[in-house]
Amino acid sequence: MCAKRRPVMAFIPVRLIALSFLAMILLGACLLTLPIAAKSGRMSFFDALFTATSAVCVTGLTVVETGLRFSLFGQVVLLLLIQMGGLGFVTFLTLGFIALGRRITIRDRLLIQEAMNESNIGGMVRLILWVTRMTFCCEGLGAALLCIRFVPEFGLGKGLWYGVFHAVSAFCNAGFDVLGEGVSIARYGKDPLVLLTLSFLIIAGGLGFGAVYDLIRARGLKRARLHTRVVFVATGALLLFGTVSVLMGEWNNAGTLGKLSWGEKLLAAFFQSVTFRTAGFAALNQRLLRPATKFLGTVLMLIGAAPASTGGGLKVTTVGLLLAAAVSIARGRDQTRISGRSVPMETLRRALSIVVIGLGAFVLDVAVIALIHPDAPLSDILYECASAVGTVGLSSWGTVRFHPAARMMLILSMYMGRIGPLSLTLAIAHRQQNEDRILLPEEKIAVG
Repeated sequence: MCAKRRPVMAFIPVRLIALSFLAMILLGACLLTLPIAAKSGRMSFFDALFTATSAVCVTGLTVVETGLRFSLFGQVVLLLLIQMGGLGFVTFLTLGFIALGRRITIRDRLLIQEAMNESNIGGMVRLILWVTRMTFCCEGLGAALLCIRFVPEFGLGKGLWYGVFHAVSAFCNAGFDVLGEGVSIARYGKDPLVLLTLSFLIIAGGLGFGAVYDLIRARGLKRARLHTRVVFVATGALLLFGTVSVLMGEWNNAGTLGKLSWGEKLLAAFFQSVTFRTAGFAALNQRLLRPATKFLGTVLMLIGAAPASTGGGLKVTTVGLLLAAAVSIARGRDQTRISGRSVPMETLRRALSIVVIGLGAFVLDVAVIALIHPDAPLSDILYECASAVGTVGLSSWGTVRFHPAARMMLILSMYMGRIGPLSLTLAIAHRQQNEDRILLPEEKIAVG
């Protein structure tokens, strides 16, 4: 009697997604080490690996100055890595299949469903096409608005390139800039056109494609899915909270908001709140932020954006669900209720797992880097690690100052942050299906 042959690798969508991001990172690193990618000299593979990881994982942490170090070829490679990292390899693969006339199979649709974090398999191809149109429309509009400022300042060719690059970088929540000044976009810290355009792109990319698609299809929040309502309400609340927190913490700080007018303070505080949401652009000097602002920024960076978006973090819906569960328990309810709906226990278990794994990775990251750099302020290490785990890209101590071993920890954190803590764990873990069928006796454990 012959035993059944097991496949070499079972079809696990989340594993294929994780491997696709890894492949893009390695390919990008190889391209960035080419002599043509640099303006002078040749980048080491480790620095190229860090930069490629930051671009594919749409983070924005850098160990070299992008505008000064990379040639036009290198910047184009970075832009493609950011675009592919923001939309995901699955989106481009699906578009390629459609262009070649290849039939989209059930397996392909399952892969799209996992990548887009959707609950139903129906309408996946239509969603991919809509996501592509939305992306290029938003980036095109953003580039046109930015060119109003960049073209008169830098000339037609460079101004157009700057407009396109920063629009893509903002919508994908990457935070890379090619201005070559080492201070991100601080020179436009008082410019409403640049800051509000970038803010629009960052928020649009961070809301999640499924939520925006559902909002338009439902023609408003009232008839939208519960997921969509939670995303928009939580995003608005966090943006308001972040803006007020920055204003209160930095109002009299001469290094940040202290010397600005009331209107300029409001604009800069709002943009800082937006960029905390996994964007990485900095209009204020992050080193001069007060400890309280850095701490609140660390929390906001860990929360991050919405699921199936270009942003990272634990996700606003994850944190929102756990807060709703805590409120329900405090009121003595057996069910977790949000807006007249109850949330399945499986969803709560998934949310709790994401938070535990994500915070565990964050704590491990902080502990290891603090051991490597005992001289670095703990607030700056927390800030850097939250920026990596949340795929944000803000740095208050300077990423280039970290030891290579610490940078390796940041690389792993950025990768985990983009794939998702739980998704990466499931991609690596081997599920014991036979054990799942065995029901063990229950026993209570005292908690609290």
